[in-house]
Amino acid sequence: MAQIIILDFGSQYTQLIARRVREANIYCEIYPFSSVNKINFDAEVKGIILSGSPCSVRENNAPDVPFSLFEKNIPILGVCYGAQLIAQKFGGNVEPSKIREYGRANLNFIDTTNPLFKNINQNSQVWMSHGDTITTIPDSFIGLAGTESVKNGAYQIKNQAIFGIQFHPEVTHSTDGKQLLNNFLIDICQCVPSWTPNAFAKTSIESLKKQLQNEKVVLGLSGGVDSSVAALLLHEAIDKNLYCVFIDSGLLRKNEYEEVLHSYKNLGLNVIGVNAKNEFYTALENLSDPEQKRKAIGKTFIDIFEREANKIKDVKWLAQGTIYPDVIESVSVNGTSVTIKSHHNVGGLPEKMNLKIVEPLKMLFKDEVRKVGKEVKLPENILNRHPFPGPGLAIRILGDITEKKVNILQEADFVYIQNLKDSGWYDKIWQAGAILLNAQSVGVMGDERTYENVVALRAVTSLDGMTADWVHIPYELLAKISNEIINKVKGVNRVVYDISSKPPATIEWE
Repeated sequence: MAQIIILDFGSQYTQLIARRVREANIYCEIYPFSSVNKINFDAEVKGIILSGSPCSVRENNAPDVPFSLFEKNIPILGVCYGAQLIAQKFGGNVEPSKIREYGRANLNFIDTTNPLFKNINQNSQVWMSHGDTITTIPDSFIGLAGTESVKNGAYQIKNQAIFGIQFHPEVTHSTDGKQLLNNFLIDICQCVPSWTPNAFAKTSIESLKKQLQNEKVVLGLSGGVDSSVAALLLHEAIDKNLYCVFIDSGLLRKNEYEEVLHSYKNLGLNVIGVNAKNEFYTALENLSDPEQKRKAIGKTFIDIFEREANKIKDVKWLAQGTIYPDVIESVSVNGTSVTIKSHHNVGGLPEKMNLKIVEPLKMLFKDEVRKVGKEVKLPENILNRHPFPGPGLAIRILGDITEKKVNILQEADFVYIQNLKDSGWYDKIWQAGAILLNAQSVGVMGDERTYENVVALRAVTSLDGMTADWVHIPYELLAKISNEIINKVKGVNRVVYDISSKPPATIEWE
């Protein structure tokens, strides 16, 4: 069980709270508020954080938790909506803000003698994001901080380790937010900062040994970080009883299949390489709709994976590289299941093949997976690889898919990525790739007019892909990349650069 339980009321920042707790080397888990009665608040649980919410506590059927939660003698920190909920339940008033309070603010009053605000200076900048405000707090509460427009910006219930703050300490705009969270976690909750990549790797390997008992496990490798780290942990636990299937869909980056397969074999993994390009190209023939392309790729992958896995006798387990955001996003804050991502359950493979599932990474965020990968000596060429979409280049080719289009995009993408690596920009970027547009443009090459393809370049910075900003690659480097693509890649006569952020755009075009 986690040291910290985060109850999610639907805030866009809930995962960010969890990331900040994990950064303090403290293990936490997120649960929908509606499942609070199912949680075992045992001795390992040192604290509870109530998240924000897009809802108002004044609404009928607003997200709520039972009063018994506050009688468990476990420290509680309410953030934004969580703070308003606690105040209202104990008899305080929550009313619509006269002016919507969103953005930066400064705490012009702080009780620095309180342990929650230890080492936080007066006038500290915080991030507000709420349409309601706590206008009065009960007599049993102590005011701890406020801003010019938010009198009750923070409070504590007298003689209890229950706190509320109307701002968001988890976002970087709250300059002392990390200090405040650490005060709550370390000083108030008495958490032990033992959640480290090395500790996770060791305990995970031991746990997998006990869980699997040397039974055979099959894992579909993608060449990405998640499935690769999962493979290495399983390999340490059960050695040759792990069977990895690496399928070449013909939609990978240039030379990727050969390079990654070579890396896997150098790691001692038991890898089965499958060249299935033609099967995927046939399945994608005449398909232009992105969802149809995804479904065709998913079905083809399942058919091939099942065929290869059935060649291995006595397999009992299917391993998956599921990570924590996949798990969280598969459950709504109301506790009811929503559509699970296709890579989360591999399209029903466990049911078809009568296999049990093992997911070594299901409690890790993406950045934590990379840290664990470093601990288990995953090669740099895989560890530091940019994220790559499951359907591969099929969703970076707008319109229908042909082998010729794939080859054009592979060559353009190779020029782009190689230039980023040579210039030192690759490691500054979270994800980059080229997109082949379903448009052609007029150009001039030599004395002839051309009518050829347009390639768009995309590069973003991000922590986990939930939000992203476009990268300001130097014009000189963009000019060099554009020139090389147009000169070296036959079929391309125009290159453009995507300067959209997420939101409102997505990272991928389809």
